[in-house]
Amino acid sequence: MADSNRVTFEWRRRASGRLTPALRALGLTALRRLGRDGVEVGVLVTDDATVRTLNRRWRGKDTPTDVLAFPSGDRLPEGYLYLGDVAISLESAARQAAERGVSVVRELETLLLHAVVHLCGYDHETDHGEMEALERRLRRELLQ
Repeated sequence: MADSNRVTFEWRRRASGRLTPALRALGLTALRRLGRDGVEVGVLVTDDATVRTLNRRWRGKDTPTDVLAFPSGDRLPEGYLYLGDVAISLESAARQAAERGVSVVRELETLLLHAVVHLCGYDHETDHGEMEALERRLRRELLQ
C-alpha cells in the first residue's frame, strides 16, 4: 500500500469550491491522530432525504440528521481494513453552518471529524464524555 490510509468521496450534492482535497486531508490526519493505519473510509455527501432514508433503515429513526457513521471492519482485497461509511447531508450542514455563523466548509469538516471518531470506535451515546473530549481536542488541533 503506497499510502497508509484512504478516504474516498462521492458527492451527490456539491458545495461550491474544490472541497475534496481539504476534507480528504483532514480525514487522513484524523485517522493518523487516532492511531489508525492501513484503513479506508468512504464518505457520501448527499441530501436530507437520502440521509433520512439511511437513518430510518439502519437506526429506526425516521428523521434526517447531519451525519451518520456506519462501521464495517471488512478487509479489502488491497489489504486495507474498511473502517466504514460516512453519510453527510449537505443541506443540514448548510443550515447548521448558517445557525452557527461558520462556513459550510467548516461545518463539513466538523461533521467528518465526528464521523471518523465514531468509526474508530467511540460512541458519545454510550461513553462518559470520552468521545466529546477527544473530538473537542481534535477540533482545536486540526481545524484552524
